[in-house]
Amino acid sequence: MRKVVSVVAKKSTTTYVLMLPIATNIYEESIINKRFNIGEFIFNAILNKAMQRYHLMLESKEYRGIKKQLKISNKNYHKCDIVKLKDILNKDRKKIYKLLDSIYKKYGLTQCSLYKDVSPMQKHFKNNIGSLEAQDIVDRVLVSISKLLDGTGKGVHFKRRGELNSIQNKWTRCGLVFDSKTNLVMWNRLSIPVIIKSNDTYAQKAIQDRVKFCRIIRQFIRGRYKYYVQLVMEGYPPIKYNKETGEVRHSIGVGNVGLDIGTQTLAISSKSCVKILELCPEVDNIQKIKTKLSRRLDRQRRANNPDNFNINGTIKRGITVNSKKQKLTWVNSKNYIRTKNILRELQRKQADIRKQSHNILANNIISLGDKILVEHMSFSGLQKRSKKTTINKNGKINKKKRFGKSLANKAPAKLIAIINQKLSYEGLKILKINTQKVKASQYNHFNDEYTKKELKGRWNVSIKIQRDCYSAFLIMNVNDNLETINRAECFKTYDNFKILHDIEINKLKALKLSGVKLISSMGI
Repeated sequence: MRKVVSVVAKKSTTTYVLMLPIATNIYEESIINKRFNIGEFIFNAILNKAMQRYHLMLESKEYRGIKKQLKISNKNYHKCDIVKLKDILNKDRKKIYKLLDSIYKKYGLTQCSLYKDVSPMQKHFKNNIGSLEAQDIVDRVLVSISKLLDGTGKGVHFKRRGELNSIQNKWTRCGLVFDSKTNLVMWNRLSIPVIIKSNDTYAQKAIQDRVKFCRIIRQFIRGRYKYYVQLVMEGYPPIKYNKETGEVRHSIGVGNVGLDIGTQTLAISSKSCVKILELCPEVDNIQKIKTKLSRRLDRQRRANNPDNFNINGTIKRGITVNSKKQKLTWVNSKNYIRTKNILRELQRKQADIRKQSHNILANNIISLGDKILVEHMSFSGLQKRSKKTTINKNGKINKKKRFGKSLANKAPAKLIAIINQKLSYEGLKILKINTQKVKASQYNHFNDEYTKKELKGRWNVSIKIQRDCYSAFLIMNVNDNLETINRAECFKTYDNFKILHDIEINKLKALKLSGVKLISSMGI
């Protein structure tokens, strides 16, 4: 979809991020926290101005008329199959988009106008926040506003106290900068040393590349804030070597790799490996503890604030004092804050474990081949509740929840993003096949037919192959157009796939017999 409000285009170069701890004292930490609070104030103030202009624009007949024209024009363009007519319709769309851009400019919903708004605010806080740092905060506001304007977002979110945990510069000449000669982060009269361990060969090599810009990060770890600098480096990350053998770690393989990714599982097929496995299995144990802590938090919140809840247990929508509506005041006890910090720490650990697990899996996948193919999946669509009301065989209404919790725990989209990022360092990218045309879950290469299967059916009974593994095998043999399956290649590689498939299934059956719990969608 076309971006409605865009940041000025820059010449893009390959980049990677090096994150290092910084040695802060109490005085420096208090100043950094103060600057984060100022950043929150600037963000909320600019977002408030932008939203006022946005609501004013919605009342404009001119804007509503252009949006109607655009809706009709887009509908005609996407329905049209004639190439020449489609080009004409596309020219009309571009004219309407230009009119829309002029409306945004008129109501001050552009980068330039918001930069002008932030300038007097930044001058007031110039001893703490630089002009380019303030402009970067405006860019974050633009991202949320642009999502609202182009229809990909439902609303915007203001920053709560303590919610902004990063501030970055836009270049390395003034303001927040890193001095590579002294290994110091310089930020408006603050000079903070960066910790680079003598045995950290990766950091030692990476620090030699050019720093494009840097950002200060704070993370709440084990009950206190810890501070880091993220250096956005130009080029490619240094190659890692095995210290014992001297061999390159995580080297990229050669050949096709098919991935059939689900909400909780991943099936892999290549010439040397066939696997079906659970995504980041370590995360599930944390989820049970998170549920218990969330319930405890709710009980403590209700005990501390009984007047803020209705008789039916719902939160009151504000109170009226002297015919004026006021916000509810919430009392947070020490135990409540302690429980909240425990939950916060667990969520951080869960995210770190998930990221580490995905990185390990991504390295293993890349070592299998250099042409990695996966189905194009809309995970955001799977998160949404079902719109249809269905009734089960017992006459009860089925739940409308779908895969929200599974996707939140396993984050399959994150794995795809990590694989794509690692491939980009080699000048490659993950290939997403056309799901609607390929229909890997329905195709049978033996008879060249498509057969619809129920979601609960996990096996292709006729050929005795696990359904997800077979889909990964078919995806591995998709043609270069990413829309059709190469049947001849399927026959050529099937025998090897069947041997590796049987080894993997027998291994999983042995694990199940030994007491290991497997996900039901594997069908083992």
